[in-house]
Amino acid sequence: MTEKDETPPPTTGTTGDDVGARLKSVRQMHGWSQREMAKRAGVTNATISLIEQGRVSPSVGSLKKVLNGIPMSLADFFTFEFDSQPQVFFRASEMPNVGPGPIEYRLLGAGNSHRTMSILYEVYPPGEDTGPELLSHDGEEGGIVVSGQLEVTVGREITILGPGDGYYFRSRRPHRFRNIGDCDCVLVSANNPPSV
Repeated sequence: MTEKDETPPPTTGTTGDDVGARLKSVRQMHGWSQREMAKRAGVTNATISLIEQGRVSPSVGSLKKVLNGIPMSLADFFTFEFDSQPQVFFRASEMPNVGPGPIEYRLLGAGNSHRTMSILYEVYPPGEDTGPELLSHDGEEGGIVVSGQLEVTVGREITILGPGDGYYFRSRRPHRFRNIGDCDCVLVSANNPPSV
């Protein structure tokens, strides 16, 4: 980096320390060493180290070069909120039952307002089903039976799935699920866009 590269980027009140702390957070978020980030950005390890320590305030051009190796825009870099990352891991007690009636639908990531899919842990008691009306909605869905037996109707196709078996289809096709066994049927399913 040359002397003229050391002018701070035009941001609102951002110091070299802020840039360095942000860059370190982005690097760590990706699980990269300084060496890995430098390699991706096409700069030296010392450059990354000096920026992160706040000893160098990179020019806009220099910072863009580093961020292109991520890739991340300048706007995203300066507006990304590191402290407001959505929860990653969930205990069973943190997955609310969003299903009406006797069928349990435990929703993973219920508090994430930016979810683009629903992942559900479903429990169908013996004889329970999704109702007499076939379901139909936008998107796609799939699931894998963990235990028990599940009768799945998709359009005119009907089959019985057991542990390890699964399904995947466009959700516009009329469909229905029913536990035909004498014990609970447990499955894990996903649909996109989220229906709950």
